[in-house]
Amino acid sequence: MKAGFVSLGCSKNLIDTEVMLGLLQESGIEVSQDPAEADILIVNTCAFIESAKEEAITTVLSMAEYKTAGVGKCRALIVAGCLSQRYGKELLEELPEADAIIGTGACDRIMEAVEEALAGHRVVLTGEDKLLYRADTPRILTTPSYTAYLKIAEGCNNRCAFCAIPLIRGQLRSRSVEDIVKEAERLVKEGVREIILLAQDTASYGKDLYGEPKLAYLLQSLCRIEKLDWIRILYSYPRFFNDELIETIAREPKVVKYVDLPLQHGDDTVLRNMRRPDTNEGMRALIKKLREKIPGVAIRSTFIVGFPGETEEQYQTLRRFLEEMRFDKLGVFTYSREEDTHAYDLPNQVAEAVMEQRYHDLMALQAKISEEINQSLVGRELDLLVEGREIDDEGRDENVVYGRSYREAPDVDGSVYLEGDEDSQPGDIIQVRAVAGFAYDVVTERVNE
Repeated sequence: MKAGFVSLGCSKNLIDTEVMLGLLQESGIEVSQDPAEADILIVNTCAFIESAKEEAITTVLSMAEYKTAGVGKCRALIVAGCLSQRYGKELLEELPEADAIIGTGACDRIMEAVEEALAGHRVVLTGEDKLLYRADTPRILTTPSYTAYLKIAEGCNNRCAFCAIPLIRGQLRSRSVEDIVKEAERLVKEGVREIILLAQDTASYGKDLYGEPKLAYLLQSLCRIEKLDWIRILYSYPRFFNDELIETIAREPKVVKYVDLPLQHGDDTVLRNMRRPDTNEGMRALIKKLREKIPGVAIRSTFIVGFPGETEEQYQTLRRFLEEMRFDKLGVFTYSREEDTHAYDLPNQVAEAVMEQRYHDLMALQAKISEEINQSLVGRELDLLVEGREIDDEGRDENVVYGRSYREAPDVDGSVYLEGDEDSQPGDIIQVRAVAGFAYDVVTERVNE
């Protein structure tokens, strides 16, 4: 029997997919890359914002054709993930094409969902907000062999007004340092060179388990693993980004000098309305400290435009903040109105056209800033993690490799290109020198050894 997967949403969701794949394989079910060959099709959904929900439903209906339109051999279609956790029975009623619904709180019961679906029973399995995978949980990596995501905690104690994640994944639940290190050691033995730490808020890691944030201690423990080259941290909110964490990032050579700091806005009134504890002044101070204490640090952030009540003046405050802070990487989102969140019923919802205009304005501003920063890298030497080789339309190697330096996280940032390379293969780490910078990408040359 074969199972096919479609994984939507964030990299945290991807880990859930990898765990379900591992559990299926442990039960003797093969994994198929071709949905037409799969007896079971599983769509792991995202429900973070409205567009993600729409993508999830569209994908489920597309996969359903392999069961209903005679184009495949699918006998059971299972809808998993955040959308299933949040809407459960409602989803089963509205999607007659689905044979089972399994939420994030029950992904360890994927075989139960498969067995029930194949027996003709339509079931909803959502579980409780307590599930937390462990180092000994079966897992099949879907990332390249040299890179792996590692989820250090589940859930979130922040209650941002716009965010539905706590409604879906519950309160903060941290894994122990020992369990995380154990998994990391296994990944490295399997050939992983870069580990990317994930949580909804990595900076708050350990607060529930140890009474205080322990990300710095976790990093120090992971740095002792031989043959692990890079440790990257994503999604660290500023509230618990303390001096110990900054000093650890600066001191430990294996921790890449890349800080992902979701700030969401630059105006104090909007931040209060968002239920964020940060202020414009406090964020400026943190960014200044990061740049002083961690030479060459690349800072990425994300912001929301169009939050209810955002005035033109408040938007301009945000714009000035971005102009002055000059983030190396930046993501901008238009506000998505999510039911059951505090912001859903706030007055003065911003018109879609206004949100779109502000979004495009900030993206154009950031493209200019990014290009200037990338151009300033010219002449600087970098370690390049090779991810692939450019192949032309006729299948010939163009002697160009692409990959990432410490300044780029996978999937969300640009790439680094090296021309005239005949030998490097994915997973190699080589030394290069920047020769040109563009809005998102950097072109380099090989440093002669």
